[in-house]
Amino acid sequence: MRKIAALLLALFAAFPAAAQSVIRYAPAGDLRVLDPIWTSAAITVTHAQLVYDVLVTMDSSLKPRLQMAESVETSPDGLTWTFTLRPGLAFHDGSPVRAQDVVASIQRWARRVTTGQAMMPRVAAIEAIDARTLRLQLSRPFGPVMEVLGTPVLAPFVMREQEARTDAFEQVKTVMGSGPFTWDAAGYQPGHRATYRRNPAYVPRAEPADGYAGGKVAKFDVVEWRYLPDPSTVTQALMKGEIDLIDPPPADLIPLLRANRDITVEVLNTAGVIGTIRPNSLVPPFNNPKARAALQMLMDQKLYNEAIASEPAYAEECYALFVCGTPYATDVATAPWKQPSIERARALLAEAGYRGEPIVLLDPADQADIHMLALITADQLRRAGVNVVVQTMDWSTILTRRNVKDPPSQNPNGWHLAFTFWGGLSLSSPISSAPLVSRCDGRNLYGWPCDEALHKLMNEDFLDAATPQAQMQVIEKIQARFYETFPYIATGIIRRPMARRADLVGMPRTQYPVFWNVERTRR
Repeated sequence: MRKIAALLLALFAAFPAAAQSVIRYAPAGDLRVLDPIWTSAAITVTHAQLVYDVLVTMDSSLKPRLQMAESVETSPDGLTWTFTLRPGLAFHDGSPVRAQDVVASIQRWARRVTTGQAMMPRVAAIEAIDARTLRLQLSRPFGPVMEVLGTPVLAPFVMREQEARTDAFEQVKTVMGSGPFTWDAAGYQPGHRATYRRNPAYVPRAEPADGYAGGKVAKFDVVEWRYLPDPSTVTQALMKGEIDLIDPPPADLIPLLRANRDITVEVLNTAGVIGTIRPNSLVPPFNNPKARAALQMLMDQKLYNEAIASEPAYAEECYALFVCGTPYATDVATAPWKQPSIERARALLAEAGYRGEPIVLLDPADQADIHMLALITADQLRRAGVNVVVQTMDWSTILTRRNVKDPPSQNPNGWHLAFTFWGGLSLSSPISSAPLVSRCDGRNLYGWPCDEALHKLMNEDFLDAATPQAQMQVIEKIQARFYETFPYIATGIIRRPMARRADLVGMPRTQYPVFWNVERTRR
């Protein structure tokens, strides 16, 4: 059976793309990182959702749903979780998906990803019982097991055990999943295109698709990504039908796209994204919390929102750490920071010991919205008397460059400030908020904030809270501590629309675009 499945895959891949139904997507960045847990970059997450599958995931209402799992049983004390895999699951090379593959994938993921790191201190063992059964044994209660395993961003994507045994801090080299699309290594041209092909051996779940959950039915034979960094070029390509989908479209060109009857512009990710300024907390002056507080004092969210959102309806000012409109949103400790002050920022920088040294900002020219974050921040810093050096490069270079810990004075690749957007869903809980992690072992995200008090609140107090009221009390303490340590600075909520050809229907409402259940109609 494995040989037959592999032969079918080979025969399918041999057909020319011109003879197949193709959907062409222009991503916001160049796909360079293929390891699904190596980076939080949206483009890698989208790539992973196509190629890999997951044990558990989330539907559109953010409820955990079984995906590769057929069933789950929980012991009365909540300490033992037993998952049984659906029958017939197979990797793209035809080999069966085994519980051993799932266990190894979860273990690797948990060593690197925030949500897994929150759960694993309470895990006594995770093991394969047989080929289709795995058991998670907790040492003490941990209520959000399903929510953690089901996180759709930086998810515990299942790969073969041989790849999953790769050290979590080394990138996996072979892309081999069991998802609805296969990775076409021959069709991958970094800086230009990536190609995915429908997996004819994939068996979707029977229930309807709902967010990331349910039946993932691949209705296109080929998904082709074309990297077009110039905003005008990619917009014209969409209008001419050379591209089917842009996410997100250039903000200043949205009115032009909306006026075209062949284009649909809509918001699918209603949770939005949060712009963030990430200081390198290892490097002066931002190793001093007063310098990071100065960044917060310069934060005028109205400036950022007006520059990035094409319309006011697409933006919202928000100083709640866990995102306005979510269950953990609160105004505790936010009042002093809602009124920006250039003079106060200047004074805080002086108190932090800043004396006019060059401050290096990493600016991605090919990411219009993040580019705007960098430019506005540079302008605000200059108004506060800072000697700003803006280093402009492509996003893929920044993804590598921001891992450098050395100060710019010692290493030409060093940096002080980096910028990105995080999905609102990712930042809505202490369990999933990767940039909030402030562990002091230097293995948290780039920027490497270190604060043991904040780490304890997130990884002990919150997880020990037994009731919603107790959880909210800890949330307020976490937010108050955040506004003392400033591991990052949020620039407000942006709800980015997606622009696509109007004849495409069935786009799932997910945080990042996925291409199952999407089909083309002729009007």
